[in-house]
Amino acid sequence: MKETKSITENKKRPPSVMIFGCGYVGSALAFECLAQGMQVGALTRNPETAERLCQLGVGEVIVGNLQDFAWHAKVREKYDTIVNCVSSAGGGLSGYRLSYLEGQRSILAWANDQKIRTYLYTSSTSVYPQDGGVLVTESAATNAAPETAQVILESEQLITQAAASFSNWYVFRLAGIYGPGRHYLLDQLRNGLGVIPGRGDYTLNLIHLDDIVAAILAALNSEGAASGIYNITDDCPETKSALLEWLAKQLELAPPQFDPENISPRLERRGGRMPDRKISNAKAKAQLAWSPKYASFREGYAALLQAGS
Repeated sequence: MKETKSITENKKRPPSVMIFGCGYVGSALAFECLAQGMQVGALTRNPETAERLCQLGVGEVIVGNLQDFAWHAKVREKYDTIVNCVSSAGGGLSGYRLSYLEGQRSILAWANDQKIRTYLYTSSTSVYPQDGGVLVTESAATNAAPETAQVILESEQLITQAAASFSNWYVFRLAGIYGPGRHYLLDQLRNGLGVIPGRGDYTLNLIHLDDIVAAILAALNSEGAASGIYNITDDCPETKSALLEWLAKQLELAPPQFDPENISPRLERRGGRMPDRKISNAKAKAQLAWSPKYASFREGYAALLQAGS
């Protein structure tokens, strides 16, 4: 990972953090926590990721499946902060249950024997089923969410049920993640895909990797941020067509066309496109003393293009 200056510089920081699920977000978080002088531990199911974390300087790296309990006895150090940013292990709905639900149960069982001050879980804005261009806050109904999102909601509920065990707890519902090495739409254009499957008339809610890490650290370093659920997204939701047209212009390509008849199985389950809603980040900005460095996809993708990503 490219060494850069610390994203945030805070006077107060948690002295130790255990990160579960060190994939795209977790590895970036580990890097930043180390840069701030924290004691960092990590659990991953991937041996190659474990090796990279060791090279990065993570003090304790455990390879194991989160949903199992075998890893509990392998944790030697003490941590007062937990961040669970696990992603799906694949395998459809059953994979979601293993990673998100059973994994959460395993962490909470381990935490019962620890002195954990803060628990933070990265969830997803996919739990919101709203459509029609409405503005969505954390209080929006989620009962009509798709099956996979219902599993994520169940895993959120496990934390709220155990909330009394922690001084602070946070559920961060992340919007669509992009950043260095993760820019699918940009890759589609670069690969000469002039016709994009699906439709482009729905709103994309996005968040840059750096802004996710900054939001997590804002919560962990906060003395007054209220426990609860927070949407982590940028300031300017935009339609998929507008984003791709802007990207095409930056690449000096013709604007892409959309093929509504060619849709992925995932989009097919959603009626041919993702829900059209605008996710609000007002609560996070007000209570976490955080705001996205990349206010919209334009600033975020401009930085990626400038860096040659």
